[in-house]
Amino acid sequence: MKIKGLFVVICAFVCISNATMIKDVANIVGVRENQLIGYGLVVGLNGSGDGSSSEFTIQSISNMLQTVNVKVNPDDIKSKNTAAVMVTAKLPPFARQGDKLDVTISSIGDAKSLMGGTLLMTALKGVDGGIYALAQGPLSIGGGSSGARGGGNHPTVASLPEGALVEQEVVYDFSAQQFVVLSLRESNFDVATKVQNAINSSFKNTATAVDPRTIRLNKPAGYSMVEFLSKVLDIKFNYKPSSKIIIDERTGTIVSGVDIEIEPAIISHGNITLKIEPNSYVDPDPNNIDPNKVEMGSKMSINTATNTLNIGSSRTTVANVTRALNKLGASPKEIIAILENLKRMGAISVPLEII
Repeated sequence: MKIKGLFVVICAFVCISNATMIKDVANIVGVRENQLIGYGLVVGLNGSGDGSSSEFTIQSISNMLQTVNVKVNPDDIKSKNTAAVMVTAKLPPFARQGDKLDVTISSIGDAKSLMGGTLLMTALKGVDGGIYALAQGPLSIGGGSSGARGGGNHPTVASLPEGALVEQEVVYDFSAQQFVVLSLRESNFDVATKVQNAINSSFKNTATAVDPRTIRLNKPAGYSMVEFLSKVLDIKFNYKPSSKIIIDERTGTIVSGVDIEIEPAIISHGNITLKIEPNSYVDPDPNNIDPNKVEMGSKMSINTATNTLNIGSSRTTVANVTRALNKLGASPKEIIAILENLKRMGAISVPLEII
């Protein structure tokens, strides 16, 4: 996909230490969502369902009719008002029988549209093969055909808000437990130590950092596990997220902290040359410098004759470089490639994440 524009977002949060609640950086081990999946049929389509080439749909229609005592040879079925679909949902922790779940329905055949269809009762299974929910009902494509995913004016993905009922629960027996385990969302020795100390300052000798990601909690006397965790998860501590650069190559978006520095380097990419040299010489020839591309008060120059960007500041950041390359007229792909190569050569020390 061609990238048409570049968006550079500079996030101050990566360099400012803030009071953060433990629940914002950690999860309780074992308390999580579970993915559910099922195979079903959508009926009532206005000739936009699967064609005769989708043999599994024809066979599914025949099997479904047999469950209501109608025996039909699959070779005699010529319906285009039915589509085979995969049905997915997320079972939240502590969901109880009768709770309703949102469902997503996706065509797997050659149907042109699921608009106006109704999902027949579909069993939603977990990874263990057990049936945890049943889904059924009229589909919604959300905001009309042009706004639906998967097919523009012919949507092949639909939703079923609260269209599934929980049939089987995933049991979390908290009342009998004497300890639980917290899992940090990122492995970090410093953060694990801070979380441990913050908890022990409120509940003495209850938290132990087992490793840079895991904290074991022993329930103190006089508290139920639910009450204990509700208080622990709301404890605040000083937290500084790890600095990183995030690049979305599809949209050309670069997210960076304001304090991420780039070490001295010289890199040539295509017809662009970037020089990062502290207190370096700036070309004094006014014929080679475009005054519209030089930041006032900074040590940056652009030599239009050689398409060279020279940054002589004693402290150069990712923000400086991306802004300067934009002024030079570099394309988003070129800017992303330059940052990636600066990371490879060691001029950028923080992790670079490409999504």
